[in-house]
Amino acid sequence: MATVSAPVEEHATAAVRHAARIEHVSKSFPGPAGQQLVLDDISLDVAPGEFVTLLGASGCGKSTLLNLVAGLDRPSAGSIATDGRPALMFQEHALFPWLTAGQNIELALKLRGVAKPQRRPEAERLLELVRLRDAHRKRVHELSGGMRQRVALARALAQDSRLLLMDEPFAALDAITRDVLHDELTRIWRETGLSVLFVTHNVREAVRLAQRVVLLSSRPGRIARQWTVGIPQPRRLEDTAVAELSAEITEELRGEIRRHGQH
Repeated sequence: MATVSAPVEEHATAAVRHAARIEHVSKSFPGPAGQQLVLDDISLDVAPGEFVTLLGASGCGKSTLLNLVAGLDRPSAGSIATDGRPALMFQEHALFPWLTAGQNIELALKLRGVAKPQRRPEAERLLELVRLRDAHRKRVHELSGGMRQRVALARALAQDSRLLLMDEPFAALDAITRDVLHDELTRIWRETGLSVLFVTHNVREAVRLAQRVVLLSSRPGRIARQWTVGIPQPRRLEDTAVAELSAEITEELRGEIRRHGQH
């Protein structure tokens, strides 16, 4: 019988060559008719410095898998190893409205154990990294949606993790803001060497950002197919190569939806 995921520290040796290693992971939840299988025998490695997008129809288990990698839940079967504790960024920014942008980041630094005299300059460095140099004193209500997500990204980076997990972080933003943040995320990823596991249901977003696109089938989620994206960065959503690969992946996604009777 497969073992469930153990604490991250117990997997340190196994994770040396991988930012994340997911081995034969399944996840079930209680339902009216008994246990409902959401993920079925998922095996996936994320290499150090790799950008991987998880793509699939709504309800296929993308966010469930991300939560398992983050350690927010445990798999029903299989194991997950990560290179240290991952940082997690959600669709909602989840900033504390009574704190300034800088104080939100400083709180993450405090929880990480950074000494008080070092928190302010480190928060300012992270705000500079996400191009919000003058936002340290601004309250959340003074920030646009895109600016809030930049602060949330800076707060995630404050955790000093080598693996960044992102659950549809730009889905609620307008198209132009989302386009700008695609550029910013790509720049930050290249500057920092982070590994990124990014959940989306937007095919073009997946192709624009990732080095590898992983398609999950509809529930129960299984790895249906993977694509290596060799298109040079920086990419644009309207680039011919992005559009062509997106069309191919979209057709595969439609086939998965038809096969599983999802609408």
